[in-house]
Amino acid sequence: MYMNPYIAGIILGIVLLSAMYFSGRGLGASGGIKYCVVSLVGALDQEHVESSSYYKNYFQGNQKPLNNWLVFEVLGVLVGGFASGAISGRLKFKVEKSPNISARKRFLMAFLGGIFFVYGAQLARGCTSGAALSGMAVLSIAGFVTMIAIFGSAYLFAWFFRKNWI
Repeated sequence: MYMNPYIAGIILGIVLLSAMYFSGRGLGASGGIKYCVVSLVGALDQEHVESSSYYKNYFQGNQKPLNNWLVFEVLGVLVGGFASGAISGRLKFKVEKSPNISARKRFLMAFLGGIFFVYGAQLARGCTSGAALSGMAVLSIAGFVTMIAIFGSAYLFAWFFRKNWI
């Protein structure tokens, strides 16, 4: 059973408002991923961190990148997704795909889509939740432009990739 989309939208709005009220920032997943990657680089190559002006900023004054609230947000999304799946009886491993493609191709397409998403989010300095949802919540023109670009490009690219789903 799926949640009513209107109720889910209202809950998302309340979560976004709460995030802005309590943290002074909106929602965003790509920042949490960035802090995880920065922490991994710090654990693997401390010399590189100390010589890099980019990475050095994340470790000043005994700061730990994994203590950033965005990391906990991403972990909360994962835990919440599993909890939602368990409560609704949909927590099982299955590959959602067209009968016309293999599971291997579906995984490859999902992986490539994820790579493009993360790269694009870093270029845009924010993911859809950060740039579009949080931006639109504060009536930022950039938030509206981002949302129009997301839906517009999805509509254009859907024609090329529809054979993977139909």
